[in-house]
Amino acid sequence: MSRQTLLQQLTHEGRLLLVATQFLTRLPVPELRDFQPQWLHQSSRYFPAVGLLIGLLCAGVFWLGTVLFGPLVAAVASTAFGIKLTGAFHEDGLADTCDGLGGGLTREHTLTIMKDSRLGTFGTLGVLMAVLLKVSLLASMPVVLALIALVVGHCGSRLLSISLIALLPYGGDLEHAKAKPMAQQLTLVQGIIGALWLGLALLIADVLWPAAMAAIPAWQWALTLMLAVFATDHMRRLLHRRLNGYTGDGLGATQQLSELAIYAGLALQL
Repeated sequence: MSRQTLLQQLTHEGRLLLVATQFLTRLPVPELRDFQPQWLHQSSRYFPAVGLLIGLLCAGVFWLGTVLFGPLVAAVASTAFGIKLTGAFHEDGLADTCDGLGGGLTREHTLTIMKDSRLGTFGTLGVLMAVLLKVSLLASMPVVLALIALVVGHCGSRLLSISLIALLPYGGDLEHAKAKPMAQQLTLVQGIIGALWLGLALLIADVLWPAAMAAIPAWQWALTLMLAVFATDHMRRLLHRRLNGYTGDGLGATQQLSELAIYAGLALQL
């Protein structure tokens, strides 16, 4: 590979990272000229990278909150900051999914409800329960463990959510999809790159908090992984049965559920 070709490839990868950041967060990014729809699908490999960034920023807010107030306020502040940072992107997917699956009797009826911008009872309760569980789990952990959970949880949950793109066909109305370019199968290379970001998240946590990482027993990491995979697989089976595939809202709900599973695994005290 020539130096020019390598430079072009690196430039393209950097562009995809910006696309992923722009898609998943409210963070300002440079203007993307000559945008091509397929970039959004290609950028899914960087969703865990954006999750890593979000997790580090939320961890910073949590640490500052514990210094100024205490763990409960810190958990509320970091959760609120994460919602603000993403524009409630994943919470909106969770709400729509809860409303659709809770109130829809057929696939078509379910998709119609999920496309409705109004929030129903199922969606309200779903988001409320998710936020309460996040705050409670984070506040119940030792401070340093909560910091690790935020970094690993935000990164790992986004990796697990995009795994459904590889495991399921698109189940929504393609013509009216909010992110039509995403409605493609995830490639093996994209999956591997996404997994590498989780490895980086664990490495960063080990560098920042080595004593706390060493204190987490292997069985707890294994249990956390099992819970996260179980939550993801539950959403996979549910979306396959009810919608014959994933939707953007379903991916958001999967991210929220798997994030909660990671927190629960790390907060578990035996």
